[in-house]
Amino acid sequence: MSKLPNTGTSIFTVMSALAAEHGALNLSQGFPNFPIDPRLRDALQRAAAGDTHQYQPMPGHRGLREKIATLIARSYQRMLDPDREVLITAGATQGLFSAIQALTVPGDDVVMLDPCYDSYDPSVLMAGARPVHVPLDDQFLPDWDRIADTLTERTRLLVINNPHNPSGRVWRTSDFEHLAALLARHPRLLLLSDEVYEFITFDQPHRSAHQHPALRDRSIVVSSFGKTFHITGWKIGYVTGPAALVAEIRKVHQFVVFCVNSVAQAALHEYLDLVDVNALGAFYRDKRDAFRALLAGSRFDLLPSEGSYFQVARYGAISDEPDTDFCRRLILEHGVATIPLSVFHADGRDDRMIRFCFAKDTDTLTRAAERLCAI
Repeated sequence: MSKLPNTGTSIFTVMSALAAEHGALNLSQGFPNFPIDPRLRDALQRAAAGDTHQYQPMPGHRGLREKIATLIARSYQRMLDPDREVLITAGATQGLFSAIQALTVPGDDVVMLDPCYDSYDPSVLMAGARPVHVPLDDQFLPDWDRIADTLTERTRLLVINNPHNPSGRVWRTSDFEHLAALLARHPRLLLLSDEVYEFITFDQPHRSAHQHPALRDRSIVVSSFGKTFHITGWKIGYVTGPAALVAEIRKVHQFVVFCVNSVAQAALHEYLDLVDVNALGAFYRDKRDAFRALLAGSRFDLLPSEGSYFQVARYGAISDEPDTDFCRRLILEHGVATIPLSVFHADGRDDRMIRFCFAKDTDTLTRAAERLCAI
């Protein structure tokens, strides 16, 4: 008997495999194809040459936790205790999973906003809780009246993602005001804030749950070194929040992975003194702008992209076929891999939209745009 009878292979795995099989340019799965910062590569080499090959403490490398606390203080003016309020995880997905397992029990509801990342739902189901999906509005922003109508005394977690995958939208100050009001009306409700693209914003600054005093005591924030420093294969992230909640998440974490790759943690400990995370927005803004300019002559209708490294596009002027069929045909006939947006909706809602990842080198983006403009 399966715990996840309706869960198959992730669409990201499927599309990347299909792209490899057919030699397509891969704008589907969210990983960069350009080199990492040489300073980080060198730090990794130094760590590997040293004596950092055994278990780290279960919550993570002590020095790295201190530097994460410093980063959060500098970025969001919130002081965290690195010993009690920071946990280093094997990627953001493991952090999300461990948080959901730790903070929910059978009978709880977990509200998530569609379209959303595909790991949320299985994590909730494996905790024995009930996933409740609420659609975002037509602009991919929260519909606060609808969210408020969905919350009940059974609701334990509200999962949010900002900047948003897949749409690339970024929440406004007013959204956090609505969120704080909701938490005030529901004393049992906790917030799980997925902020893995927090340092990749373009037209307005990222607003974090860390910045809002009304949210801090009831929020867990999940972050990703993999996304921030384009080292997705390192699978290293971190969870932060009030000590009482982090203590519960650590209980799960210790039996899922115990601790995270020690060499990677040592390298990041060194690298955080060398890098300016505030430069990442401009780096990816240039890629977004270049990709949008390359597609200006295409028949795709490009939606706003305010953060993350994703660009959503409508293809209704090209085809009325379902988005999964259209994405498959893009690979087979045009040699470009993308992701259909319907897979981010629990009900399979299909608005004839697809998602491009523009975290690619200039040659890949140029060649992909040439093929897309020819359709």
